[in-house]
Amino acid sequence: MSGTVIAIIVVAAILCAIFLPAAIKILREYERGVIFRLGRLTGTKGPGIFVIIPFVDRMVKVDLRVITMDVPYQEVITRDNVTVRVNAVVYFRVIDPESSVIKVLDFIRATSQISQTTLRSVLGQSELDDLLSQREKLNQILQKTIDEQTDPWGIKVTTVEIKEVELAETMKRSMAAQAEAERDRRAKIIHAEGELQASEKLAQAGAIIGREPTTLQLRYLETLTGIAAEKNSTIIFPIPLEFFKAFQGLAKTLGSGDEETK
Repeated sequence: MSGTVIAIIVVAAILCAIFLPAAIKILREYERGVIFRLGRLTGTKGPGIFVIIPFVDRMVKVDLRVITMDVPYQEVITRDNVTVRVNAVVYFRVIDPESSVIKVLDFIRATSQISQTTLRSVLGQSELDDLLSQREKLNQILQKTIDEQTDPWGIKVTTVEIKEVELAETMKRSMAAQAEAERDRRAKIIHAEGELQASEKLAQAGAIIGREPTTLQLRYLETLTGIAAEKNSTIIFPIPLEFFKAFQGLAKTLGSGDEETK
């Protein structure tokens, strides 16, 4: 009798050693287990420790952390018929583990394919200038479009960023020439505006000097101060026109006196 009991205990221990590891499951905080019982969905469990029925229940583990996925380079023809190569990065995560398992075969691969086709479609409707200058706006459109398509799979696309835009060498040279012409145009406009402002200020200064002749003498003195500060050996001394007028008046006076003497 004792032998039979020992045999039963041994068999029970062997069965426990076989079935317990298959029955006891432990999931981390960022993991969930989708449970199928005889092929039918029964629900989601985790995180922590729980028990399933071995050989009856099957668990599919799903990771809820954010997944970073590179979208490979895509050949895109923009709306203004410019060919560019563009790549991007997509950040997404699972918010519904059951839908990510039962509604799509491989949600990572499916999201990658959706991202590639959406990238070509959205950028193909944009012009090159928008692609280069309004990248943030295009990122938002890509994120919204991809998220709408992956939402039935229980996937939430949080961010889409366009990483690099590659242009042909001929297009780069054309853009460089355009930028240089634009800088020349701005320089000429700035120079013309400076000339206009200078002429306006000179006209105002002339009007003030015309009203107050003493300001011209002050300007002469300021010019002498500036010349002396340079430590030059040659000094240019400006003579007011009134000085010559005084000599002209004296010459006329002397001339008239000579005529009277004669």
